[in-house]
Amino acid sequence: MTTYAAAHMPARAPLQMPAQTFAQTGTRRQMTGPRRIADKLWRVAAFLPTVLLTAVMCLSLADYFAQGGVAPAEGAVLGLVALTFIWLVFSVNTALLGALRVAVVRPSAGLAPCPPLREIALLIPVYNETPWDVFGNASAMLKELRASPQGDRYTLFILSDTHTADVARQEERAFAALQAEFYPAKVAYYRRRADNIDKKVGNITDWIENWGAAYEAMVILDADSLMSGAAIRQLSQALAEDPDAGLIQSRPTLIGATTLFGRVQQFSNSVYGWLSAEGLTSWAQHEGNYWGHNAIIRTRAFAESARLPYLRGRKGARHLILSHDFVEAGMLRRAGWAVRLLPRLGGSFEETPQTLIDYALRDRRWCHGNMQHLRLLAARGFHVISRLHLLQGALAFLMSPAWLAVVILWSFVGTTAAPPSAYFSTSNPLMPVWPAQQIDVAWVYLAFVYGMLLLPKIVGAVIFGLRRRTRAAYGSPRMYVGSILFELVLSVLYAPIMMVQGTIATLFAATGRQPAWTPQNRGTTGYSWAAIARFHWVETLLGTALLAGILLADVSWLILPIAISLAAAVPLSRLSALPITRLSKGALQLDTPHTLIEPHIVRLARRERAAMKKTLSDPVPPIAAE
Repeated sequence: MTTYAAAHMPARAPLQMPAQTFAQTGTRRQMTGPRRIADKLWRVAAFLPTVLLTAVMCLSLADYFAQGGVAPAEGAVLGLVALTFIWLVFSVNTALLGALRVAVVRPSAGLAPCPPLREIALLIPVYNETPWDVFGNASAMLKELRASPQGDRYTLFILSDTHTADVARQEERAFAALQAEFYPAKVAYYRRRADNIDKKVGNITDWIENWGAAYEAMVILDADSLMSGAAIRQLSQALAEDPDAGLIQSRPTLIGATTLFGRVQQFSNSVYGWLSAEGLTSWAQHEGNYWGHNAIIRTRAFAESARLPYLRGRKGARHLILSHDFVEAGMLRRAGWAVRLLPRLGGSFEETPQTLIDYALRDRRWCHGNMQHLRLLAARGFHVISRLHLLQGALAFLMSPAWLAVVILWSFVGTTAAPPSAYFSTSNPLMPVWPAQQIDVAWVYLAFVYGMLLLPKIVGAVIFGLRRRTRAAYGSPRMYVGSILFELVLSVLYAPIMMVQGTIATLFAATGRQPAWTPQNRGTTGYSWAAIARFHWVETLLGTALLAGILLADVSWLILPIAISLAAAVPLSRLSALPITRLSKGALQLDTPHTLIEPHIVRLARRERAAMKKTLSDPVPPIAAE
């Protein structure tokens, strides 16, 4: 039984949420919408070239290993190359399909005319977050929705799991201010659970079981989420027009970055991210994914099909599924509901970690949950594309140790006058001897890999730059191209460090070291030199060893850029927290159209957050004596 430390909620409207299992499925509804031949062609275009190109690459590499037979270590190299290459090719192919989709697929005017959904809940689960930011964003969204009255009705719920007493008191005061702002309309509610059972999953489940029956749909938002009134209404209209849709996901754009590293992420998301989202839509179709926020969900569909069971551990232990969103999307699709992505919907925003360390810490939390997905690949009833999403969630982290292993093996590329019978000898299996001809192949392979990594960025930047709004925002092609080149340099510098940090996160997950869940650090103060050195000692040691090997031994010069980045991990991490205002105006600011021409909802939210912060900083007035 959940207890509440405070309740400012409407009358209960219970909705049953029956337990589900991965061993069996319930009744499956039949979709009413047609599936077109073009949908199948998009999927063929996504997967067939990926498989063929990977096969060609691996076969060509195997030819060089074939002399004298393929040793076990050589087989391991082939396996690593195949794993990393198929991931790389699929990512590039997805981006290219995104470019093609933009060119040939026009925005849909709607599937069928129908009345809008009448009762929609906006849910913001919070856990020890900064109250003025959460309630300021909530106020901005409510004001935009109120400014355009239509036949629908939106009700906002702040669902708190906060256990820190001071933060809880501030939440109470912030909610009182929010109520006063929108009095007498009952458009905002707040409740805090004394026991945060099952974390965010339990928070949403608690709301559904107690109040879900009163609302046709729910828009799930994170503490740092922000959506314009138009974006919320477009999501609602899309769900109303598609009776098969159980969940529709928007593509959030990153905002609020004030440090160098944050701006790198924000710039990349704005200029290149849309291309991958378009490509994902081309092959995911009705079997899309859910990213946990900035999405609308049909309440009863979710309640009937997506209650997560626990995972069984040793000695009967029960483990909560941490990266729940991917799994919930698969369960909705398993029950016969479509899960869609709207990549072109604007006005959907979220924030990003401001420093490299904060980014890595967030990934450690995500990694543990994504590794759980591997246990669910054989779950009964999941669509094959849903299984692919689960696999991708795990591979997003498993690629880091795979790439690191390739880098380490690549560092041993040397030259000999004649090719040996096998590159890995039994006398020294850890030191491969590569023929001179193989060096040429190594350079070709390296150039091909770098080309594949840069191709989506180049395509995305070119297409993004063709937009009139982009050209107007940047003012000149020189400014736009300069920002792109600066972002590329920084991305190349930070990528090896993130690869090592991804490997550490994977090792933590594999050994069961689950990091404590804490709210994302949204500050910009950075860390001390000592803290940074402790955090990045692995990269520093590895990079120094590689540099020493390049200078003093036969370690390949091919990995010099990677070695330099790793050896300089500490200063680069310190640099990541540099306030963007300390850089000269121009390309170094890594501006995007959203920073140059600030959207109305972002400007309004900034103003509301400042006002809420002032309200909460004012002393509590004393209670007058009677």
